[in-house]
Amino acid sequence: MHRLASIPGDRTEDDGALFVEQPPAPVVLLSSADTDLLAVSQLLEAEPELLPAELRALNLSALQHPAVIDHYVASTLATTRLVVVRLLGGRGHWSYGLECLRQWAGNGADRQLLVLAGTVEEDQALASLGSLDGPLAVACAVCLREGGAANLRLLLQTLAALLAGGHPEPPCPTPAADPLPHDWRDEPGSRVGVILYRALWQAGDLALMEALLAALRQRGLSPRALWVSSLRDGAVQRGVADLLGRERVEAVLCGTGFASVSFEEAGLGAPLWEQLGVPVLQVLCSGRSREAWQQSSIGLAPLDLSLQVALPELDGRLTTRVGAFKERSSSSDTLATALHRYEPDGERLDWIAQLTAAWTGLRLTPAPERRVALVLANYPNRNSRLANGVGLDTPASAALMLGWLADDGYDLGAAADLPADGDALIHRLLEGRSNDPESGHRPPLAHLPLSAYQAWYATLPMEGRQRLEAVWGPPDTDAGLEPAAAAGGPAFPVRGLRFGRVLLLIQPERGYDRDPSLSYHSPDLPPTHAYLAQYLWLRQSFEAQVVVHVGKHGNLEWLPGKGLGLSQDCFPEWALGPLPHLYPFIVNDPGEGSQAKRRAQAVILDHLTPPLGRAGLHGDLQGLEALLDEYWEAQQLGSARAPLLRERLGTLLEQLQLPAMAQADLEARLEAADGYLCELKEAQIRLGLHTFGTLPAAAKLAELLLCLARAPQAGQPGLTQALALDLALELDPWADPDEAPLAATDRLRLAGHAQPGSQLRHAGDGVAVLEELALALVREQLAAAPTAATPPLGAATERALQHLR
Repeated sequence: MHRLASIPGDRTEDDGALFVEQPPAPVVLLSSADTDLLAVSQLLEAEPELLPAELRALNLSALQHPAVIDHYVASTLATTRLVVVRLLGGRGHWSYGLECLRQWAGNGADRQLLVLAGTVEEDQALASLGSLDGPLAVACAVCLREGGAANLRLLLQTLAALLAGGHPEPPCPTPAADPLPHDWRDEPGSRVGVILYRALWQAGDLALMEALLAALRQRGLSPRALWVSSLRDGAVQRGVADLLGRERVEAVLCGTGFASVSFEEAGLGAPLWEQLGVPVLQVLCSGRSREAWQQSSIGLAPLDLSLQVALPELDGRLTTRVGAFKERSSSSDTLATALHRYEPDGERLDWIAQLTAAWTGLRLTPAPERRVALVLANYPNRNSRLANGVGLDTPASAALMLGWLADDGYDLGAAADLPADGDALIHRLLEGRSNDPESGHRPPLAHLPLSAYQAWYATLPMEGRQRLEAVWGPPDTDAGLEPAAAAGGPAFPVRGLRFGRVLLLIQPERGYDRDPSLSYHSPDLPPTHAYLAQYLWLRQSFEAQVVVHVGKHGNLEWLPGKGLGLSQDCFPEWALGPLPHLYPFIVNDPGEGSQAKRRAQAVILDHLTPPLGRAGLHGDLQGLEALLDEYWEAQQLGSARAPLLRERLGTLLEQLQLPAMAQADLEARLEAADGYLCELKEAQIRLGLHTFGTLPAAAKLAELLLCLARAPQAGQPGLTQALALDLALELDPWADPDEAPLAATDRLRLAGHAQPGSQLRHAGDGVAVLEELALALVREQLAAAPTAATPPLGAATERALQHLR
């Protein structure tokens, strides 16, 4: 059962499907942007003669449920003659609504549909969905993108001409200043750029900008604010880079959605931000009310997640917090709709300003004075799993990082005191306290007095404290407390090592007396007081300027709280605070890396996967393959040994109990075993672990590159597929089942490339030959010298190698 919205477009009433009852009118404007509604309302109130017919307007967020769209089209649009849709994003952002409106337009000769794009790259695609000429739609879209009263007049005059049955020429919008500086002052402090949409300024929605600038100035920063139409425009990017570059900003706060580059070009970098060479922090702006955000466990609506988080991540922007919420400021009788403006959140903006100040302070601090904390994961909480990271040799990587920091002038104390390698680092850690209960008799690195913890804890929101204490009790009863004379009483131990101004800490455990596999990722288990105490010591006592969680993955980003757009009640924020955060993370798991980016303001530093190679066959399976090859050869030659070999194979299959060997006939089982071995030996396996900042050894690197080159990419065949094409094989090494029979012509063509005595019976045998040829080619590319083992290159192979290079 659906309810009716008391005011059309009011988003504060309910998150569900609200039917919209809006009085009909000849013209209806449906837009993704509240600023369009604000600007049109203000202009029509001042100059009602611009449009002689009534106009209704509505934000598209009120028309998301299919049933709501159907009702709106059938009721409000029943007598409408012209509908204008402005969409931020592509067709997929409102696909059902567009289909309904296209059907609506086709059901009446006097109905007209104008679909306008919010971004240049969607102009043609969206304009083509309307019933009017594409150039007219594109020009009207430009009027709204440029904004301002003059351009809105042109748009409304065009709509009036369409209603009168005319065929107006596309309007010629007047370009506005873009980018447009705002409130630059001669004041002390590090300069930071601020970028918000110009549409807010044109609609008079200035509260967010003013509050953000005030928060930055309160933290001793000197903002250089710019209004922009879009960062996708090359000319705007050049203007931003020139203005902020001349001001030598130390960071940029960006409140625009989307990315500055297209999705297809994202892997090539973001030229605007690379030219500036400073941290770029994304200020989130919720399209919903503060009340809706507070009640949500997710934090942001799906559209906000897409436009303000996922797409800006293509630029490498750092996700921060929600700085403003859309609240209903008034309603327009003319447009019969609610009008929304951004309501800034001072507390969240101050947190963003603190993070910005921390990044600028880190940049301006000389290397010998910087204070850095490396944190090692420990799951489960045993010494045997200390410094574990998925696919990463974390101890060796951490030892290298310490050395690199020392080489770059960071203060790590005496060079002789640094661990020489990963083994030495682990031995040093095990000499002190760890999370393992059996290490309790060893000395910790330091203690945080209970009194210091309680003073900080008392400043936290009551709701979060009640949630924590419901599980772990008050701070003075925490199981992690211990007597510490140097701390003057009960204190929380800190586990790890210190090298001058650099820490190497063991991440604390999530809970006590619980199954670590259940608590590590638990979305509702609060951290213990001891957990929070170690991070508090890191921030307040050690005064770390940046924390580095080494390797996938720690547990901080999994602490309870909102999915993104965190509040002051969320536990990741309690632990880390507004602290710069770096996170070396395996490149093939962006999903879990997103947790750290979105919930712990992390900069993800991707590292390679472990080297990959073909599994091959070993032990009994290798012996089985050799015996099978011998049997097939004896059978082909009519040798008297074939029956004896067949008997031995039957016995061996019974002993090995291979999977998928249920056939009653022995010959069928032998065929299945042959195919199974072909598939098994071509499987990819890890060849050890990756060490951060280093390339694998030459042989392992060649195997890894072959794994990357094997798969079809960018519409091109993979390397083994290319070899098959150039050899005119029927075999598709990427798609054909390994147990499939190999064509007779393929056997002849591959025979000259196979090892002497090799049996070429199945597709897997052919794949093995192509794999060896491909591996030789990859080795040749690495050595930059041809080898006798590689055949002359065909066109397909050359293209595949060019793509690999």
